Amino acid sequence: MLKKIHEKVTGSYKWTALSNTTLGVFMASLDASIVIISLPAIFRGINLNPLEPSNIGYLLWMLMGYMVCTAVLVVAFGRLGDMFGRVKMYNAGFLIFTIASIALSLTPGTGGSAAMFMIVMRMVQGIGGAFLMANSTAILTDAFPAEQRGLAMGINMIAVIAGQFIGLVVGGLLADIHWRLVFWISVPFGLFGTIWAYMKLKETGVRDRREHDWWGNLTFALGLIAILVGITYGIQPYKNHVMGWTNPNVLAELIGGILLMVGFVIVENRVSAPMFNLKLFKIRAFTAGNVAALLSSIGRGGLQFMLIIWLQGIWLPLHGYSFESTPLWAGIYMLPLTFGFLIAGPLSGHLSDRHGAKYFSTGGMLLGALAFLFLMYLPANFNYLVFSFFLFVMGIGSGLFAAPNTTAIMNSVPAKERGQASGMRATFMNSGQVLSIGLFFSLMILGLANTLPRSMSANLTREGVQPALAEQIASMPPVASLFAAFLGYNPMRQLLPESALAALPAQNAATITGKEFFPELISSPFMHGLRIAFTLSLIAYLIAAFASWLRGEKYIHEEKYVRERERENS
Repeated sequence: MLKKIHEKVTGSYKWTALSNTTLGVFMASLDASIVIISLPAIFRGINLNPLEPSNIGYLLWMLMGYMVCTAVLVVAFGRLGDMFGRVKMYNAGFLIFTIASIALSLTPGTGGSAAMFMIVMRMVQGIGGAFLMANSTAILTDAFPAEQRGLAMGINMIAVIAGQFIGLVVGGLLADIHWRLVFWISVPFGLFGTIWAYMKLKETGVRDRREHDWWGNLTFALGLIAILVGITYGIQPYKNHVMGWTNPNVLAELIGGILLMVGFVIVENRVSAPMFNLKLFKIRAFTAGNVAALLSSIGRGGLQFMLIIWLQGIWLPLHGYSFESTPLWAGIYMLPLTFGFLIAGPLSGHLSDRHGAKYFSTGGMLLGALAFLFLMYLPANFNYLVFSFFLFVMGIGSGLFAAPNTTAIMNSVPAKERGQASGMRATFMNSGQVLSIGLFFSLMILGLANTLPRSMSANLTREGVQPALAEQIASMPPVASLFAAFLGYNPMRQLLPESALAALPAQNAATITGKEFFPELISSPFMHGLRIAFTLSLIAYLIAAFASWLRGEKYIHEEKYVRERERENS
């Protein structure tokens, strides 16, 4: 039966499936990064200051709402694809994503109501993105024979990485014209891709029409939502604390989420038709690949945010760039990471079709760990050639790992369960990103809270700011400074009242709001926190390399299935 399926999809259809799914993941990836880089223009457009304590929640949910939605829903939507058809679910995702993009570009009103509308629509986009992510990999696995899947996955993942960094550059350019263009740019891609998908994609996978597991879906969704929401609010200030990890609500969400996930495992082991077949974890290649994907996502997930803050808050201002221009230039200066991935991604995918994923994925994680090691020892004001070389090495490592690991995961499962397997893989990756953001920001905020207030108070007083006001400004949660640098605002202009700056001599005010004052304040504590964060990333990559090594030799479930049937027939 499997041979007949592959005979049906050879020829031009597999390339149609690849090009359409590549467009889908490119659009989703572009939209995520273009919003990140355009947040200052978006918030200016709706007349809302995201750095005011009462508005930090809007900022965090604009950043993380999309990721939370996709992480929670991809497994359920992958299971629906197994039941009712992966192409149907994928097409629905394209349509939902496009409608949400149109709604975002037409956001009504200003202030908090506009921000809430955008957050809700970003979550709707996340629903569409979950349909796309859960089923695109499974569609590719159905369409391509085993000996070409690595190449297909490599090309598909190039679109993901390219979308992330093209979004950073394009977002910086479009935001200078008008913030609504940031959302309009996704609409032509979405309309074309939706029509194309409905016209050309066809169901070629094996369906599994078992009944729906409502209790499994409920416990998984509520548990993961609680954990990810707890992490999101954990990095916000709480009362007199710089972060919210002691907030009873955060603790209740984290503990309750863990208990619900335990309940999910119990339910899945008892129902006749589970949402996710936990027996898949008995397949060594599947388990090792997902563990490696989770750890690589944790190690890499916060990397983009940390590098952006490093560039925008320290390096670029010290090299003469205005704070307002740093978001665009940070995207440009991080392009070596993309180039490394673009070179290694399709090549490693193609070679892994012949030789298996073990050596490529293991080598990629070891190379990435080496890049983290060298990045840790760079000074805050680094030599860019050295920095770009290590970014390039990091990109090579990620490219060597991504396509072979994904292909190995998808090859290892039965054809009828590819949707849920793809969903679980995406859940591990998205959850790892949210977890890493919470972890990295927590480490950074703790490092800044220990040293920044004393240094800031002394330097502000030296420049003529009243000691009481200097102490008040210095005692503000450092998350405001980090987000100001991340968004391309001048941090000191955001922290100090305009009246306080106006009362100072012009030269002193210029010094405080200049390009050197804040970077010199933040450099030492930031680098201390960054080295701790990169050490954890290095450890995560090394464990991911070990998990990749343990996956065993090349394993393709359908070939095993065919051999077993042939032996039975003979």
